[in-house]
Amino acid sequence: MSTLSRRHFLKSAGAAGAGLLTGLQCLNPQTIQASNKEKSKPNIIFIMADDLGYGDLGCYGQDKIQTPHLDRMAKEGMRFNQCYAGSTVCAPSRCCLMTGYHSGHSHIRGNKRHPLLPEHVTIAEALKEAGYTTGIIGKWGLGEPDTSGVPNRQGFDYWFGYLNQARAHNYYPDFLWKNEERFFFERWTYSHNAFTDEALNFVRQNKDNPFFLYLPYTIPHAFNEGGVNGMPIPSDKPYSEKDWPQNEKNKAAMITLMDRDIGKIFALLKELDIDDDTIVFFTSDNGPHREGGSNPEFFRSSGPLRGIKRDLYEGGIRVPMIARWPGKIQAGSVSDQVWAFWDFPSTAAELGGAAMPSDVDGISMVNALTGKPQKNHDYLYWEFHEQGGKRAIRLGDWKAVRPKWSGPIELYDLKNDREEINDIANAHPDIIRKMDDLFLKARIDNEFYTVK
Repeated sequence: MSTLSRRHFLKSAGAAGAGLLTGLQCLNPQTIQASNKEKSKPNIIFIMADDLGYGDLGCYGQDKIQTPHLDRMAKEGMRFNQCYAGSTVCAPSRCCLMTGYHSGHSHIRGNKRHPLLPEHVTIAEALKEAGYTTGIIGKWGLGEPDTSGVPNRQGFDYWFGYLNQARAHNYYPDFLWKNEERFFFERWTYSHNAFTDEALNFVRQNKDNPFFLYLPYTIPHAFNEGGVNGMPIPSDKPYSEKDWPQNEKNKAAMITLMDRDIGKIFALLKELDIDDDTIVFFTSDNGPHREGGSNPEFFRSSGPLRGIKRDLYEGGIRVPMIARWPGKIQAGSVSDQVWAFWDFPSTAAELGGAAMPSDVDGISMVNALTGKPQKNHDYLYWEFHEQGGKRAIRLGDWKAVRPKWSGPIELYDLKNDREEINDIANAHPDIIRKMDDLFLKARIDNEFYTVK
């Protein structure tokens, strides 16, 4: 989308919103006042962990790591069994989440530092145009300083955190970015704690108007130097006395700390009397890592799934997803709806009365959230530009994986084999031909990601 067409899109979206408002103004003022609370736009909070596995939460089967607040979130909302990240590593997954394109069409498809461009429309920009105050606190990964990819130039009113993923591996930085200025810490600070404080302040400051808060935490990503300090945290409580490797104690403590702070956010929503007016999502950017001395098998972080971060098997891309919205999402519900990060922009846009460009790959999942018949994707597609290149497609219950870019296709029946143990490609040549065709149709080259 060109800069000119982007401006035209935003102008048109704003006009559509104004037309809706004009229509409401024709109603009896007493009717508007009486129904205002019910019809007002919901606040939207999207919380994302970093390298948290499908099996790292109690509500997804974890029996060693304590996650009481997220488990309660699932009891009070909807837990999805088949939600997928945008990619199996950081930056491309976040690009899909913000722009609504899968990794065959998105601008950023690897962890190289390519910024979003002026013509790209993010969900933050669309919601801002619809009247939302927008904020991001945590890890961005989609643009370096003074580039078009800085969050403040991509629709966010407020920004605090790490711009690139390499610096985000240090939990004790000397500075973070606050909007487009460096914010230096006066004392040694664990960045996760600063993120929680900023998130709570953002909610307090914007309680009287619709807001979108994107909270991409860095927990439980490994520290970039590895070794015994590979999973740093101020305290390994409540696991100090466990007979576990120190890095596993630290990882568990990270996840429980994050869980505690998410509990603080829910408590604040109730204190401010905006709990019923706020939809909260929780997920992870990709599967669990084997970095910093941590072993994903120790906690069975992928749950029953095969693979970890940097794999396109289920353990690398299927992620926990919980959504909570009191009175709108049925408490204690569990959904097998298949969806992916590139659906979030269309979903949030529908919730907020906004609009995303018509050519995005995502579709709104509002119906799935509210228990109504839901439109499904024809297929889901991923490509990964490391380790020689990998690709995957989900078509119904069929899952095709190409561990090498143009190598043989492996085929799995996820309905009967979600562990992806039995490659049944030889038994289904017709499905392989269809998948081979989709591998060609599902993607286009861009200037950074070409296939020779």
